[in-house]
Amino acid sequence: MTAWIFSLIDHFGYLAVLLLIAVENIFPPIPSEVILSFGGFMTTHTKMNVLGLIIASTIGALIGALILYWVGTLLNEERLEKLFNHSFFKKLGFKKDDVKKSIAWFDKHGIKAILFGRCIPVVRSLISIPAGIAKVSMTKFIILTTLGSLIWNSILISLGAYMGSKWEKIVLIFEEYSLAVVILLLIAFIYFAISWYKKRIKNA
Repeated sequence: MTAWIFSLIDHFGYLAVLLLIAVENIFPPIPSEVILSFGGFMTTHTKMNVLGLIIASTIGALIGALILYWVGTLLNEERLEKLFNHSFFKKLGFKKDDVKKSIAWFDKHGIKAILFGRCIPVVRSLISIPAGIAKVSMTKFIILTTLGSLIWNSILISLGAYMGSKWEKIVLIFEEYSLAVVILLLIAFIYFAISWYKKRIKNA
């Protein structure tokens, strides 16, 4: 996959980075660390520059995020309540009210969730869906997504340009960071899921 990514960036420059990052936001397995750090390295011996890459990648990130935001809007409150009202989810302890509570939480903490979520692996892509479900203001969503993406992209591209031919070291560092984040998120999810389920059993 990486050879294909390198070839696209080498041939199509900014446009390739824009499209790759847009796709990466929808399908997280395509690593932004590789795209951005390699793109930064390419600025050292091509006509591309760091600022241009940051702009292109941020536009790409916004396009991908908006697509997932739109997907989230399709999962409106009514549809989610019907889903949670299914016998399978009832057995797991879910209730229709959980949808309203979740949306209310996102309304309260959505700004921080979107902004900082853009700098967390996996979460940076998926955070757009609950934003769409909660009907976060489009203007607010675009501003927060752009700011968060700008930070993430600027760091990786600048590091790639700084490291030059040793850009792959950046990928290794961020792969370890991503793995650590995923493990912590998994542990947190399991802990809260168990705590939530026990609470539901007591209140049943």
